[in-house]
Amino acid sequence: MQGNFREHAAMLRGLGAEVVEVRLPAQLAGLDGLVIPGGESTAIMRLIRLYGLEEAIRAFEAPVFGTCAGMILLDREHLGLLDVDVERNGYGRQLASFEADLDLADGEEPLRGVFIRAPRVTETGPGVEVLATHEGVPVLLREGRFLVASFHPELTADTRVHERFLELIREESGVRA
Repeated sequence: MQGNFREHAAMLRGLGAEVVEVRLPAQLAGLDGLVIPGGESTAIMRLIRLYGLEEAIRAFEAPVFGTCAGMILLDREHLGLLDVDVERNGYGRQLASFEADLDLADGEEPLRGVFIRAPRVTETGPGVEVLATHEGVPVLLREGRFLVASFHPELTADTRVHERFLELIREESGVRA
């Protein structure tokens, strides 16, 4: 609908996944996962409501990956699917956009994060696993079938976050993603 969906699609295709662009509720049927990309959260939420996707996304039972604005849409205040509170533009406006190496919880090599008007996680529920931080603030999180990032992993050449999403799909559905 809006945002970096093309970049996510290209990265997922490069990892061997079949990608379908979703604009209507019926297009969610039979999918193994859903990516809600970065973009402008207010505009995306308005389009989700306009096209009748709000309840369809809430009812979607497969894994969901939200980046930047996608994280905002999944939070407690919006779709209410993820037990986190998020501050829009938490790192500043467009001019405050930046790149940084992120500390991974599993001790792997740092992950490069591209932060563009990025949301900042202000609170997480007890079931939320922090997978990466930037200066001690959670920026990559998982709660059950949900994976979210404050940053834009689709704007780098590093495929590890998208690989993790495909692993989540395999875990949740037992299919080859």
